[in-house]
Amino acid sequence: MNQKDKISLKILLPLLAAIMALSPLSIDMYLPAMPVIAEQLQTSMSMVQNSLSIYLLGYALGLVLFGPMADKHDRRKMVLFGISGFAVTSLMLPYVNNVEQLLVIRFIQAFVCSAATVVIPGTIREFYGKHTAKGLSYVSMIMMLAPMLAPSIGSVLLLIHNWQLIFYSLFTYSIIILFFVARYLPEVNRGTNEIEATDANVSPKKLSFVARYKIVLSNKQARLDIISSMMVSLAFFGYLTAIPFVYLSVYGISEFTFSLLFGINVIALMTAHFINTRLVMRKGSRKMLWYGVTVATITSGILVVVSYWQLPLIYIVVTILPLMGSISMIAVNSDALIFIKFPQHSGTATAVIGTLRFGIGALAGPILAYFYDGSALPFSGLMFLSVLVVLACQLITFFRLKHERSVDLNN
Repeated sequence: MNQKDKISLKILLPLLAAIMALSPLSIDMYLPAMPVIAEQLQTSMSMVQNSLSIYLLGYALGLVLFGPMADKHDRRKMVLFGISGFAVTSLMLPYVNNVEQLLVIRFIQAFVCSAATVVIPGTIREFYGKHTAKGLSYVSMIMMLAPMLAPSIGSVLLLIHNWQLIFYSLFTYSIIILFFVARYLPEVNRGTNEIEATDANVSPKKLSFVARYKIVLSNKQARLDIISSMMVSLAFFGYLTAIPFVYLSVYGISEFTFSLLFGINVIALMTAHFINTRLVMRKGSRKMLWYGVTVATITSGILVVVSYWQLPLIYIVVTILPLMGSISMIAVNSDALIFIKFPQHSGTATAVIGTLRFGIGALAGPILAYFYDGSALPFSGLMFLSVLVVLACQLITFFRLKHERSVDLNN
């Protein structure tokens, strides 16, 4: 980025975080209102819960389209388009008359929103280079204020007026962010000298849509980290999908208490990101990833035991705190390791990660519904099995890297 076009990180990082917060706010603010929405639209709770899976599916498909476009076209215009679309659909949602309209508009909302968020990792990489994990952690840490506060905000808005006010608030938020994007977000000058070996003789802007995906998906070194990112997302969205049921139905707590517990879990995520910003430059993303995998494996196993024996709520809460923190550490460091491998295709890499992440996240609802037994055990089992896949991927990566170092030393 030219010196003339640079913007202070003190302004840029909060702005990028605010853009990334669009989806978490859209997902988490209406969680406490799900029972009321189901009642007013005269439908079942499960149908309203499916609006979360529909949102994730729309977001994933949007990334497929907009990811490669972010590597070729003006990123700033894509952000303006995405936020504008989000604002329009947010204004439409209060006027739905049935659950089918709710599902369709939520899908469109997620699809256009992805155009704004897909450019964020690439922008961060332009500023932080090999220390991308640090930049991602800073943005994620600021962004985590959204899911921490969103359920509480949703509960308050629900008490003040009705569930429609939640989406009016999202419209207002997106309009404010749109103003700051138009005023402060610069266009990034992509580093033209950083071209992957796989396309060294081809200008990145001339690559086709398919060729960009081929470059990312054919990279064997990145593949296991991509799978790790995907599976840890299944665990995370399994948590998002199931935790209202676990807290509100299984343990019978109030909506206000649910908001507090949800906020405490988000604090755990923020704490993990803060720790990562302090240690990643010294330890490296790979080692920080291993720290996360170790804690996640232990705590997810404990969560299964706690759920199986149906122990009191305090055991669930105490176990989930380090588990969610470790999951966030896995996600940010695996993503950083992927982005570093694709300096000219960060948008496409973001699309691959996001499509797999939100695509598999959309399966969390159906999986939990299939194994539903009225307890927290299906949720705990899904978390544990997802973490085990991540552990397997990182063990394979560990032995592969060890073998490569051994070969280098012998040569």
